[in-house]
Amino acid sequence: MGQPITAEAIVDVSNLVGRCVVAGNVRRSAQIAFGDPHDLDFLNLKNPELNQEALYHHRWASNNSILADVGMDYSIVSEFTKKNGEPGFQWLENAQDYSRMGRDPDYKDKRVMGANPCVEQSLESYELCNLVETFPSLHDSYEDYEKTLKYAYLYAKSVTLLATHNERTNSVMMRNRRIGCSMSGIVQAMQKFSRREFFNWCDQGYNYLQSLDEIYSEWLCIPRSIKMTSIKPSGSVSLLPGVTPGIHYPHSKYYLRRIRFQKGHPLVQALTLCGFTVEDDKYSANTVVVSFPIEEQYFDRSKEDVTLWEQLENAAQMQQYWADNQVSVTVTFNNREAKDIKYALELYETRLKGVSFLPIADHGYEQAPYEEITEEVFKQLKESVDFSSIPHVLDSLANTNDSVDKFCDSDKCII
Repeated sequence: MGQPITAEAIVDVSNLVGRCVVAGNVRRSAQIAFGDPHDLDFLNLKNPELNQEALYHHRWASNNSILADVGMDYSIVSEFTKKNGEPGFQWLENAQDYSRMGRDPDYKDKRVMGANPCVEQSLESYELCNLVETFPSLHDSYEDYEKTLKYAYLYAKSVTLLATHNERTNSVMMRNRRIGCSMSGIVQAMQKFSRREFFNWCDQGYNYLQSLDEIYSEWLCIPRSIKMTSIKPSGSVSLLPGVTPGIHYPHSKYYLRRIRFQKGHPLVQALTLCGFTVEDDKYSANTVVVSFPIEEQYFDRSKEDVTLWEQLENAAQMQQYWADNQVSVTVTFNNREAKDIKYALELYETRLKGVSFLPIADHGYEQAPYEEITEEVFKQLKESVDFSSIPHVLDSLANTNDSVDKFCDSDKCII
């Protein structure tokens, strides 16, 4: 009593709320906690050697990052990152001072206090992220891609016209009109068009979006968007068009992609019937994990084949040519590269707004979203899947339609 609340208590309360949300299976939970780089208690919150029980119980619910200062000493924090990938790093001054990096500061975002959980959009207090995604690798010409950019812009800008239930949120979002037009399949686009030609697309596309915003903001009689472009991690959305997620490389030629579902959801029964591996989530009650065997069709290099330095350079280039908000990137590293994290942060602290790291092996998290498998294991798992069951599965889903989450239906929200 009478003492300031600790960072540990703040994060635990937030994580416990997130655990409750996931346990209820009404919505997913995404959280990020920003801490002081000198707070050792914060840095140890997800240390499995000290806090394994709390980590498994609720501290998995957030990404933990520090608000790093340009020019700081990264010696201590990089040691934590080397062990299990956390903390991540957010350079608030870069987010506040710059739109696209590599240019003069414009100081547009001096009110920014943090970012959304995946750090692709800098945010003020009470501000919400507003994102839309495009897939340049699926186009054959810039002119064709530009048409997609226009529709993506119109969608995101239209969302800024909607009010929320919170007046404080409305006041910020109506002033900023922030949007985040993102890309996925970036690695594939670089391979398809060449790296330099793709960056030309980024630069042209950014300028095109700016010209659209000038026209439509005037027509709508609203402020121009303070910032307009981002790079999402896109772990799930990218699965629909079949492209690599965001700026990341494929996990491997053959791998398991794990997706979490509400226990008892009709889709789980259907996937079990088809022969996919379904198991209880080790971190969250009332949740199951389904493993999908994947073969990467257009495989060039995996995460293990790309150096830490190349991944950082890709992110820095996209922060320069495309994203005036932020690039969400998780840089994977091997044991040999772990010693370089400190020096990499020193070199890239003026070219990035945020970054996180993940060791390729032994990251300590069971049922990770991606797990490499051999060709033999892939073939075995593929043979165990019986797609002839799909008609029966569809009939089953149709018959249980009333039990599927409806979310908001007309003027009613059914939970």
